[in-house]
Amino acid sequence: MGKVKIAKKDTFIDMTAMSDVTVLLLTFFMLTSTFVKKEPVQVVTPSSVSEIKVPDKEVLSILVDKTGKVFMGFDTQDNASAVLNDMLTKFNVNMPQKQQTAFIKSQTFGCKLEEITDFYSMDEKARDKELANLGIPMDSINGGNSQFQEWIKSTHAINPDIKLAIKADATTPYSIISKVMTQLQDIRENRYYLLTSLKKVE
Repeated sequence: MGKVKIAKKDTFIDMTAMSDVTVLLLTFFMLTSTFVKKEPVQVVTPSSVSEIKVPDKEVLSILVDKTGKVFMGFDTQDNASAVLNDMLTKFNVNMPQKQQTAFIKSQTFGCKLEEITDFYSMDEKARDKELANLGIPMDSINGGNSQFQEWIKSTHAINPDIKLAIKADATTPYSIISKVMTQLQDIRENRYYLLTSLKKVE
């Protein structure tokens, strides 16, 4: 007896719903994600069990590498522009608008104020390569404040609500961290965050 042949039919799967879900997920992740700042040096933060979160806005980041170089980064271009103008006026430094724009757009800065114009005259790739060898001076100026302290003072003069967040490498010697904290205390900056990675407790 002959076999009954069943007619084959193409299976149609409607992918519209899956496409909609994919687009919604992509949109959600794009809107809720935060971009990581480009940093001149790699810093591995120490571990801690503290779950205190750093504010998302109005934060001045202070980056300290294991050799003692110090860098800073503003979270908004408005703060960067206002503080830069204040520092240029305070130290009587002439910086063309093109170089000022490059500074404002940079995510992290760290060089001597007297060399800031020449530094931001370089192209972005050259700046990224050179920045890791520089750092904001921590030595006092004529027995007064250091440039590091003057940047902090100008920042709080422009925006009193801004918070300080220190990010240091786990292998940074205590003497370096102590120097940073001492200079902050000397200008009455006694409140700041110390960035760490969360340590899991068994």
